[in-house]
Amino acid sequence: MMSFLGFRQTADIDIILDGNESRKMAEMKTEDGKKEKYYLYYDGETVSGKVNITLKKLGTKLEHQGIKVEFVGEIELYQDRGNHHEFTSLVKDLARPSDLMQNTSFSFEFLNVEKPYESYTGSNVRLRYFLRVTIVRRLSDIVKELDLIVHTLSHYPEVNSPIKMEVGIEDCLHIEFEYNKSKYHLKDVIVGKIYFLLVRIKIKHMEIAIIKRETTGIGQNTFNENETIAKYEIMDGAPVRGESIPIRLFLAGYELTPTMKDINKKFSVRYYLNLVLVDEEERRYFKQQEIVLWRKGERTRRIPIQQIQQIQLQEESKPQVNNTNS
Repeated sequence: MMSFLGFRQTADIDIILDGNESRKMAEMKTEDGKKEKYYLYYDGETVSGKVNITLKKLGTKLEHQGIKVEFVGEIELYQDRGNHHEFTSLVKDLARPSDLMQNTSFSFEFLNVEKPYESYTGSNVRLRYFLRVTIVRRLSDIVKELDLIVHTLSHYPEVNSPIKMEVGIEDCLHIEFEYNKSKYHLKDVIVGKIYFLLVRIKIKHMEIAIIKRETTGIGQNTFNENETIAKYEIMDGAPVRGESIPIRLFLAGYELTPTMKDINKKFSVRYYLNLVLVDEEERRYFKQQEIVLWRKGERTRRIPIQQIQQIQLQEESKPQVNNTNS
């Protein structure tokens, strides 16, 4: 059997995306923490390209039971390794069962594909999109996968009220803090102030942190993973009553994703601002406040110059109407 298998034809598969020379790429963490670059797509964008099949042994035919390409969106929970939860699965047949006698190229197109969620690799969960080409054979299929990254863009939230809160320990500490908004885009700046209304404990320093909380599973099988994304000291030394401390935290320098709530009933990613005060006896006092993060489009799409010229010609050819008061 081994010698028989040794003479079987096999092939390499390459997936070439249309427009990949001009398409932007984005970075994504792999499970082992490394960063990889992949082509970037958005919801509703067509995914198309070519599948090139190169035979390893020229002059020998490749028998197959069909060739197909799939566009897949799936969620994998690390505590449930065997199950891949597919939320998008589109299939196109490239070839019916036959023999390949030579190197062959197939075109494919998935038109206006829905990509409802953002690509994400976390502590306990991964959401990925990929193309998979399969040459179906009797004993073992030949398979090639190509990952894509999807970013979800949001509009600017209309209601974006500031956050105002009071926090304190009775007769010891009373502070009021204010953040300019409750919803921030990923390149935004958090601006705020902290007012000390009563200070009767010796505060050594104060810091603000951005906490990411990833929640996976449901019910009793819920897992929460907290990660400190950023930590920023806003005061060193004891404040006095009536003092006001400004906060200015630039988000662009940190690895953040948009807030994700109940994605396909499998996981959520939420962000919190954590205000921490440490006294001289190393006791810590903190207050958490949830914020919403969203991804803003980097630039508006430009109208092609031909379209602008066409609009100008249409305007010029319109009859001029003179309004005169009789």
